[in-house]
Amino acid sequence: MGAGGMKRRELLLSFLASTVPLGAADALAQATPRPAVKAGGGAPNIILMVSDQHRAGMTKATGYPLDTSPGLDALARRGVRFDHAYCTAPLCVPSRISMLTGRWPEAHRVRMNLAARDAFYTQDLYDVAKASGYRTGLAGKNHTYRTAKSLDFWREYSHVSGHKEPNADPRYAAFDAWMKQLGAGSLSLEPTPFSAEVQYPYRIVSDAIDFIDGSGDQPFLLQVGFPEPHTPQQVPKPYWDMFPPDKVPPRAAGPEALEKLGARARWLFELEERADVPDEAHWQRYVSNYLGALRMIDDQLVRLVKHLEARGMMENTVIVYVADHGDYVMDYGLGRKGVGLSEALTRIPMIFAGAGIKANTLGGVFTSNADLMPTLCEAMGAEIPLGVQGRSLWPILQGKPYPADEFRSIYAGVGVGGLYYDDKDDIALPPRGAPTANGGEDDRNRLSGDTLNKVTQSGNAKMVRMGAWKLVYDMMGYGQLYHLPTDPHELNNRFGQPDVAREQAALMAELAMWTIRAQDSLPTGPQNRKYQTKWARPHNWYAPYRRAPAGSAFIP
Repeated sequence: MGAGGMKRRELLLSFLASTVPLGAADALAQATPRPAVKAGGGAPNIILMVSDQHRAGMTKATGYPLDTSPGLDALARRGVRFDHAYCTAPLCVPSRISMLTGRWPEAHRVRMNLAARDAFYTQDLYDVAKASGYRTGLAGKNHTYRTAKSLDFWREYSHVSGHKEPNADPRYAAFDAWMKQLGAGSLSLEPTPFSAEVQYPYRIVSDAIDFIDGSGDQPFLLQVGFPEPHTPQQVPKPYWDMFPPDKVPPRAAGPEALEKLGARARWLFELEERADVPDEAHWQRYVSNYLGALRMIDDQLVRLVKHLEARGMMENTVIVYVADHGDYVMDYGLGRKGVGLSEALTRIPMIFAGAGIKANTLGGVFTSNADLMPTLCEAMGAEIPLGVQGRSLWPILQGKPYPADEFRSIYAGVGVGGLYYDDKDDIALPPRGAPTANGGEDDRNRLSGDTLNKVTQSGNAKMVRMGAWKLVYDMMGYGQLYHLPTDPHELNNRFGQPDVAREQAALMAELAMWTIRAQDSLPTGPQNRKYQTKWARPHNWYAPYRRAPAGSAFIP
């Protein structure tokens, strides 16, 4: 973690330890994870698989017409798939920090991709695992405050470069050079001239297998981070044209829908049109490559699961598959991500399988990737640290009863604050044919083809999903209200219409509740007999403590 974030965290932990008197040991214990079993004594291994920019609902089992991810569907059948899972924010760094800390961006204080070192928390998932006797590792994409020195094993990849041992296959360096030339935001119109064994998913799983095989009897926590299906949209044969462009399903709407999506969405479309390979002109190729990348990831997921099975480790390993956010996948004429809180960007795949998890099909359970951290804490038998806001899903995964009211809705947000940039600001676009951003230092001070920029991330908006409805509300007092069963692509804004006033009021109340709940409880103060926080134990569930239904007239 960066020096600034580490210093704040160490000061906070020091403060907690120094101010807790003898009579308040229980409060401090909640900040210090305790392993359920000693290392090597049966604690489950944890594998957290995180794909990048992976839109939900794109497998056969979730209703997509093409069979992009048979391995992921098979994993879901042996475990639990949450169909109403959402990211805390639809961009990489804030969302990934929420996974590790169990905190929404307004609490961990990172709302853009350039500020990972500002993360604020007491203990993250890796801290809890280490305190519980686990070996920790990363194979793949990181994009958080974590660094090589903070874990036991570290093989990092980006979108255009990958880990290479000193005696690595020379094709690895050649592939990295080819990817950097292509650019992190680009679309390739030809099959990649490097085989699947040189691509990052294969190499990442090979690194993951090295870590697993080198862990001995010690339980481990391993993050397997796939940079795909994020751009660059490139795939080699056999994934190239595995889903041919002329066979991809029709999209929800093309650029004609942009008039309904606001000035910033129209500006984003113009930005993407100025890329070296404009997405809209080749939208079916974009989709074809994206689907091919899903299958390329899926084949490596299957490879990793087969390795665990061959070693007899599946029964003592919890596998989680999740994404940091989604992708427009050319709906509305847009690729990648950028503006707003659409379902395409905020809803994510979330699957759990393995040790202690009972295969189940769940409906109406709304979850967040902030729920991953407390869930995995409890899977390891550890206490949930102070400041964690996510809710543990572990009892649900075990097939135990849970309060439905706790999971009736979910909340997310986007924006770095300030006012929206709009048509009156006349923001200059890059010249046509400009190379897309490569994600490096040279992109920090220029407006490139990166879809995350001062325009798309301006302002501040929050959303809540509950039942069949979705509400978005922002700092200007503008609202959006969608009935998703009849308007799944959010093109008919019903906010302010009299016939849905009751639903709008209920969602506004729910959004107010979530906004208050997501306020930071850190620092906690002295936690003595005079000021001692009552935490939602166990599981971080609030619903069991309600004395009246949420949204009712009640004074506690």
